[in-house]
Amino acid sequence: MQILLVEDDAALIDALQKTLIAEGFAVNCLSKGQQAIVSVKTELPDMVILDLGLPDIDGLDVMRSMRAVSADLPILILTARSSLEDKVTGLDLGADDYLAKPFDVNELLARIRVIERRASSLKHAGLTIGDVTLDTVSHEVTVSDEVASVSRREFMLLKALMENAGRVLTKESLESKLYSWGEEVSSNTIEVHIHNLRKKLPAKFIETLRGVGYIVKLV
Repeated sequence: MQILLVEDDAALIDALQKTLIAEGFAVNCLSKGQQAIVSVKTELPDMVILDLGLPDIDGLDVMRSMRAVSADLPILILTARSSLEDKVTGLDLGADDYLAKPFDVNELLARIRVIERRASSLKHAGLTIGDVTLDTVSHEVTVSDEVASVSRREFMLLKALMENAGRVLTKESLESKLYSWGEEVSSNTIEVHIHNLRKKLPAKFIETLRGVGYIVKLV
C-alpha cells in the first residue's frame, strides 16, 4: 500500500515514515497542503494521512480538494485538534478516520489496517485469474487452492499486476507502488521480486515484455 503522509513536523515525519516502512508500506511525505493536492491529482495514492495544521492551507481545505479528485480515496486525519467538534467536522467533511495527537503508534497502525481492509473489500476483495486467487482482505495468495507464501512486497506487486490484468506495467510504475520517494532501490529489485513470485505461480502467469514491463494476461 502506498501512503501519502502530509505533515509539517519533521521529527514526526521521520518517525512515522520509518515505522510505516518497517511495516511494509510505501510512504511518501509532503509538508504543505498545496503540494499534497498536486500530488494526488498527479498520482492517486492508496491512502492519505493528513495533518490539519499545515503551514500554507488548512488541512480541511486540502481534504476538500482531494475529495474533488476522488470520492473513494481513504483519508485518515492525524492532528492536534482534539475537540469533539473538530472530530465531527472532519468526519462529516469526508475523513475515513480521525486520530488526535498525541497518539499511540500501535493504534495508528491498527486504524491504517482497518482502512486498508475496508478499501480492499470495496475494490477487489478477491481477484482470481486462472488458478491464482489474491485475497486483499486476508492478504493471502492461493494457487490451485493451495496457499502460497509471499512477502508483503511480493503481495503488493502481484496485486498491482492482477488489478491491471491485460495492461503492461513498467518497472518504474511498480517501484512507485512498492517503495517510498527517495528510498534506495537496487536496479534489479523488481526483477528479483518477479523471479521469486514466478517460483510460486503457474508458468508464464507473469510475462515480461522486454524493454517495456510486465503483464498478467486475462484468461
